[in-house]
Amino acid sequence: MSVFLILLAAGDSKRLKSSIPKQYQKIEGKTLLEHNICIFNSFKKIKKIIIVYNKKHQKYLNNLDFKNTIKIIGGKTRQKSTLIGLKKIRRMNCKKVLIHDSARPNPPKKMIAKILFNLKNNHAVIPTIKVADATKRIKNKFIFKSIKRNSLRFAQTPQGFTYKKILDKHLKNVRYTSDDDASLFTNNKEKVFTINGSKQNIKITDQEDLNIFKSLKKKKNYFGIGFDVHRLVPKRKLYIGGVRVKSNLGTLGHSDGDPVLHSITDALLGACGMGDIGEKFSNKNKKFKNVRSTFFLKKVVQQTEMKGFFINNIDINIIIQKPKLQKYKKKMLDSISKLCKITQKKINIKGKTTEKLGVIGKEKAIASEAIISVYKND
Repeated sequence: MSVFLILLAAGDSKRLKSSIPKQYQKIEGKTLLEHNICIFNSFKKIKKIIIVYNKKHQKYLNNLDFKNTIKIIGGKTRQKSTLIGLKKIRRMNCKKVLIHDSARPNPPKKMIAKILFNLKNNHAVIPTIKVADATKRIKNKFIFKSIKRNSLRFAQTPQGFTYKKILDKHLKNVRYTSDDDASLFTNNKEKVFTINGSKQNIKITDQEDLNIFKSLKKKKNYFGIGFDVHRLVPKRKLYIGGVRVKSNLGTLGHSDGDPVLHSITDALLGACGMGDIGEKFSNKNKKFKNVRSTFFLKKVVQQTEMKGFFINNIDINIIIQKPKLQKYKKKMLDSISKLCKITQKKINIKGKTTEKLGVIGKEKAIASEAIISVYKND
C-alpha cells in the first residue's frame, strides 16, 4: 500500500498574534513542522511527505533540512492548498493519502497506525474525540439552546483516504468550502470510518494552545553518577565497555568484572532512584558468577524503561595505566550504544591515567566513573 502524506502548512497564523508563524515556532529545539515530520517519518509505509507552505514563509522553511519531502506553495484557503498537494502526487502511484494540519504537532503514533490499518478496507478514516463538556448554542453572548452531546464528536487530523476518491471529490467541489476533507464524503452520504482520536493531538491556534503543547513536550531530566574499581590479576579476561581487550591481566570480580558497564549500570540506577547494582545483582548469588556485565546493563535498561525513564547521554572516564584503549574506543561506543539504546553521538568516552601513581598507576587496578542523564515520560 503506497501511502503519501500531505502536510498543510500554508496558514498565516493570525490568531497566534506572533511575528513568527506557528508552523515555525520552536518547542524543545524543534519547530512544529519538525515535530510533525519526526513522527510521520517513523512510518515506513509513508513513502513521501508533501509540505504545502505559504510563500511568505519561505525564509523560515529554508532554514530547515527535511529528507523525503516535496515542498510546494499552497493556496489562499485550506481546501485550495489540499487540492494543490493532491495534484502534485497525481503521477506518483499514490494509493492512499493522509492529510494533516501542521498545526497539530503531536499526533500519537498509535493513532496514526490505526488509521493506516483501517485504510486497507475503507476509503475514508478519521480520528474523532467525544465532546466532554455541556454543549450550547449562543447568540449575542446568550445561550438560546442546549445540545445533546452523546452523538457529537470533534474531528481531528490526520485523515486518511483512498487517493483517487479524495482527489475526485476535491476536483468536483472546488467552490465548496469545507471544514475538513472528510466532509466531502459525508456530504455525498458516503461512509467515513472513525477511530478514537487523542486529546494529546492538540491543535495550535493561539498562545494558550502553544503553552499547553510546551508542557506536553517538556522533558523531566534526572542525573546519576556511577563508579567501579577492580583489581587486575593474571588468568582473567579483561572486558571494558562490553568489549574484550587483549591483555595479560584481567579484572577480578564475581561477574566478568567490567568496570565501565558496572559504572554505567550504577549511574542509571541512581538517576532513576532505583538503588544500586549490588542490590540488584548480589555477588553472593551464584547465578551471577562469571556472568557478562552486558546482562546486568540490559536488565536495568529494561527495568528503567518500564518506569518511563530513557537515556539522554552518558559521559565516561576509564582510569587505567595499561593497556592503551584508543583502538578499542569505536567498539566500546558501538557496544554501549546498543545496550543503552542511544546513538553513539550521545556517548563520550575518555581514557585517563594516574601518571603511574597508586594501584592504578602500578597497573594493579582499573576504575571507571560514569555520569548519565535520563528523561522521564510521564
